[in-house]
Amino acid sequence: MNRFDLLRRLPTVVRSLRRLRVRQALAQAQHMMVGPPAPRRATGAAPILAIDCVETSFLQPPAHVHWRGEGSIELLATPFELGDRVDWETRAQGPLFAYHLHQHDYLRCPGATPLDRSERIRDWIRRHPRGVGWDPHPISLRLLTWGKLLASPGALELSGPEREEILASLADQAETLAQGLEVRLQANHLLSNLISVVWAGLLLDGRTSDAWRALATRLVQELDDQIRPDGGHEERSPMYHALLLENLLDLLNLCLAAPRRAPHGLEQTLRDTTQRMLAALDVVTPPDGRIALFADSGFDIAAESDSLRDYASRLGVRTQPPSDSVHLPQTGYLRLRAGDFALIASVAGPSPRHQPGHAHCDALSFVLSVGGQRLVTDTGCFEYRPGTRRDRARATASHATLQLDGEEQAELWAAHRIGGRPSVEVVAWDASGVAEAICRGWSAHAALHRRRFEVCEAGVTIRDGVEGPCREVRACLPIDPAWRVELALGVARATRIAAAGCAESVTIELPEGFTWSLEQGPYYPSFGREEERFVLVGVGEGCREAVTRFRCGG
Repeated sequence: MNRFDLLRRLPTVVRSLRRLRVRQALAQAQHMMVGPPAPRRATGAAPILAIDCVETSFLQPPAHVHWRGEGSIELLATPFELGDRVDWETRAQGPLFAYHLHQHDYLRCPGATPLDRSERIRDWIRRHPRGVGWDPHPISLRLLTWGKLLASPGALELSGPEREEILASLADQAETLAQGLEVRLQANHLLSNLISVVWAGLLLDGRTSDAWRALATRLVQELDDQIRPDGGHEERSPMYHALLLENLLDLLNLCLAAPRRAPHGLEQTLRDTTQRMLAALDVVTPPDGRIALFADSGFDIAAESDSLRDYASRLGVRTQPPSDSVHLPQTGYLRLRAGDFALIASVAGPSPRHQPGHAHCDALSFVLSVGGQRLVTDTGCFEYRPGTRRDRARATASHATLQLDGEEQAELWAAHRIGGRPSVEVVAWDASGVAEAICRGWSAHAALHRRRFEVCEAGVTIRDGVEGPCREVRACLPIDPAWRVELALGVARATRIAAAGCAESVTIELPEGFTWSLEQGPYYPSFGREEERFVLVGVGEGCREAVTRFRCGG
């Protein structure tokens, strides 16, 4: 950001910075002045491997990760040639891709041979002594990857000296991470850091492993801070929730493999926390078994809900199926289900207060499944780099909610920054299938949007009200690409071809007083993927009330 842009955005920047925690703000200032911490070297001899097998097998790498053989991989829908000498310094595909490249999860793919894995790891050690791979977050993820390979018999082909070389590097990385926790970023980054340092302390037996395990106390504190009482993660992203859940289950796996090395009380904390997280994940998982794409979320990045539930069960963590209607009051999601209809709604604002970098303007938006198939969807997330796609994914108009006078619900800027925030509150909740919530945008003169959700076996009704000064109301209903949509006289008909070849249809009765159009809009189901889908868009002048109904059939 240049000086002119900074001055122009100064009020926005102030509104963003004033919510930072004191330690976080100091860490941000230090990072701006000196950059990320330099790689450290663990003292003493190389540690030995304390755990060489685990209680139960780890999950496979996520679906976006592919090993194509002969030095070719695919990450985030982007092909990449490893070649004989990997370009570990590459930044061409953006920082998110670079982080995944240095995470090394592709080495766990079934197509990679033990020799492939060993050679790539040793190449990284020899030719990447500093750089992006030594940022705290990729260290966190790589410690887990290497540890899983070392704890999986036969996964690596190593001589004695080669194994010692890898263990020494693991110790260096763990020490670098322990001394450079991402206090400036907080949220999932800091939690991942702590999980991985404690993981290293369990996995390795060496001079500093006790100090790494001692950070379990701070990890437990962070879990208490970040995982809400209702089981949801504070950033409200179903994708990051699932990623962290897998990491915590991985840590529990090590605790069970070496109970004498596990810090006192850690195993029970992990059991209790993952059980609550599994229950919350169920709430934000539609009937098709894949997460709702609220906030920064995409398919294929985290493990699927069923896989996480099975993994947890193998570790002795089980949950009961949730009821049809559930409200997560601290996380801000609710689910209403009856008959063929299942609705999940976002009923909270950007979170957490000090780090809403993964939040979107999706307050009071919803996803709706009919007969187990998604009909109304969120837009998803294409990338984290600043630009049109990033801005579009986060915008109010990209979600199934109302936009008032063309204003955003939150004051979005840069790729992960938010200044002013909306005020969002659930004002009524009935487990029979009814809920009501309100949202007032971030600006001082914003009108209030009131939305009531009603779900029963006969259909779904969305009742909207606008209170306060408002000239134009824009309503948006993004439709899943599997459905074709026709619009006539204020009624839309959505049709999809079922597996048996017969057509399924849903009638959408649209609010009166709006001018409705059927548009084509982008859908980002996963990072690096863009599809077209129908979007129903209604514009009303001076409208105060709107009722939308969904029912099965034509």
